[in-house]
Amino acid sequence: MPAYHSSYNDESEHRVVGNMSLLPFGSKIRGSAPPPADPARDDIVTEALDLFRPNSLFRNFEIKGPADRLLIYLILFIGDCLSKIVQAKSPGWSKQDASKHLATHAIDNFALPGEPTFPLKNLYAPPASRLDSDALRSYLTHARQETVVRFVERVYDTEDGKPAKWWTAFQKRKFMGMTLSS
Repeated sequence: MPAYHSSYNDESEHRVVGNMSLLPFGSKIRGSAPPPADPARDDIVTEALDLFRPNSLFRNFEIKGPADRLLIYLILFIGDCLSKIVQAKSPGWSKQDASKHLATHAIDNFALPGEPTFPLKNLYAPPASRLDSDALRSYLTHARQETVVRFVERVYDTEDGKPAKWWTAFQKRKFMGMTLSS
């Protein structure tokens, strides 16, 4: 059974920095991502959240386009967020605590492709210029923030206010055997 790929791979009208697409997504957070042309279509953040659990079962992933690289990055970021929720000290984080801690994690300094500490060096090309690097950092920060907002809503969609076991069960699974955190 093959892994699931991004539906945006066939589209070439989106900006590509390095070899990663900067795709539009809907957001209430102010940022650099372009708004979606079709709001009814699932954006890349929704796609990453939907594909996190099935794709986390795969150790191999054939990259079919620049949108897949963004999908990989977001899936690995979701895995890091899930690890933070599960590793929270007893009694665990409430939904508000998770939102606060993960929002901070989303805007923390992180490595970009081409930097020595970037964990996925072999999959991503570095940005061509400093301007591209700044655009990529701004875009990924915005995507991380929006991912956290939507992720917390899904994980804490329970009656008891605790993280859903259907999400936390995937904490130990590493998509492609990788993680974004060091």
